[in-house]
Amino acid sequence: MKTWRNASLAVTAAAVLALTTACGQEKGTQNTNGQSVGAAAPAGAPAENAGGYGSDYGSGGAAQGGAAQGGAEAGPAGQLAVWDSKELGKVLTDSEGFTLYRFDKDSASPPKSNCEGECAKTWPVVSADGAKPPAGVDASLMGEVTRADGTKQLTLDGWPLYRYAKDTKPGEAKGQGVGGTWYAASPDGKKAAAGSGAEGEEEAGAGEEESGEDAGTPADLAGLSVRKDPKLGEVVVDKNGMTVYRFQKDSAWPMKTACTGDCLKKWPVVAPVDKNDTEGIKLKGFVTFDRPDGIQQQTIDCWPLYTFAGDKKPGDTNGQGVGGTWFAVSPEGKVVK
Repeated sequence: MKTWRNASLAVTAAAVLALTTACGQEKGTQNTNGQSVGAAAPAGAPAENAGGYGSDYGSGGAAQGGAAQGGAEAGPAGQLAVWDSKELGKVLTDSEGFTLYRFDKDSASPPKSNCEGECAKTWPVVSADGAKPPAGVDASLMGEVTRADGTKQLTLDGWPLYRYAKDTKPGEAKGQGVGGTWYAASPDGKKAAAGSGAEGEEEAGAGEEESGEDAGTPADLAGLSVRKDPKLGEVVVDKNGMTVYRFQKDSAWPMKTACTGDCLKKWPVVAPVDKNDTEGIKLKGFVTFDRPDGIQQQTIDCWPLYTFAGDKKPGDTNGQGVGGTWFAVSPEGKVVK
């Protein structure tokens, strides 16, 4: 039995190594655009890959709303309010007007925070002490969770709430979509979504004829699935029904990214998806890419995947052909032209 188990582990390890090597992430470093891919973080740099918190956490400056530098002390929320964003719809804010966020890697049932240490420097936690619901919001949705350090963090519909250190003034939502896991919180505790505001609804209605789809988000989509587009044929979409893209300047062998920094604001990465949470997707080369900026990114056929900030609703394909380098992705990971 022991011999069989050892042999099985050896076969599994060999398969993983073969797949990893096929994607060009061999042991050691590879350089792209002056950055190391697949290497350990340099001495003194935060281990950004540890929790998928998004790039540059810890460099956002002082936390807002009274949170201590370093995130050791939860800042008070006070009288919560609702900000009506033209891009995101109704967004929850603290008493000073700073956007409040939720983290996909947390859990709501039971409430649990998975943002500690370095993460809490960029995403300061919101204290439950003295927090009051905004007008029109069900007070029963508000609660608290005890963090590892004993502090009480405010929750909404079970989801722990945070601020973003790079939001420097009221009305900003720079944390929206960071790392594919951070989203502004709506007044009911759900994620605020691009295109959900009045302006977004108007744009969605104007674009329905072009995209051939309605503005509604399909229910119960897998993490990655396939949609039949009237113009492009079969294309990959994410769990929100948003079109997934490939960048021609990236590379699969070896696996490299040419989209960094400001590029990611327009082309957010697709966060890792479990193989069991896919439908109709070819699973060859379906691996997680550890980017040089510390963000984890899903790939198909070893090609890094993105969505497009210019797509406002499910069915949009506004990123198709942009710059002659961005294209929707087929279920096999090929570009669709």
